[in-house]
Amino acid sequence: MDHQHLAGRFSGREHILPLRVYYEDTDFAGVVYHANYVRYLERGRSEFIRAIGASHTSLMQSATPATFVVAGLKMKFVRPARVDDCLEVFTAMQWIRGARIFTRQSIFRGNELILEATVENICVSLQGRPRRLPKWVVHRLEPHLDPALQCPKPANDDEAVTAAMAVAAE
Repeated sequence: MDHQHLAGRFSGREHILPLRVYYEDTDFAGVVYHANYVRYLERGRSEFIRAIGASHTSLMQSATPATFVVAGLKMKFVRPARVDDCLEVFTAMQWIRGARIFTRQSIFRGNELILEATVENICVSLQGRPRRLPKWVVHRLEPHLDPALQCPKPANDDEAVTAAMAVAAE
């Protein structure tokens, strides 16, 4: 069976993942329960990295196994999504620095904005220790990074996180 249609598509540097809201995603009123948006965003990021050839499986099975953890997540709920809605998760990698990837995501129903989010992921070893992104992953991500956003060079990582979230929020 061809599952390619489940993986979404690229439009420029942005990945678009279609999904449908199921009854299990909603509360008693048929509105998407707020925590389920985190799952939708995760699916968007996962399909993005799978599409560029850096799936979670390939990362975990590489010579120096790694995975990603969410270090920061900021969501702005704009409108509710409801059972049976057809949504699209838009994922744009903003920039990378060391072990960190900063991503901007949004969810739409047609032309209607449902949610906006900024996400900071950190690459970690399977023991949970931060590690630089593997060079092969960086190489595959680079064509998808926004050239208008330059990673600031702050004095420490706390400043990097603050600066990244400010850039992403603009």
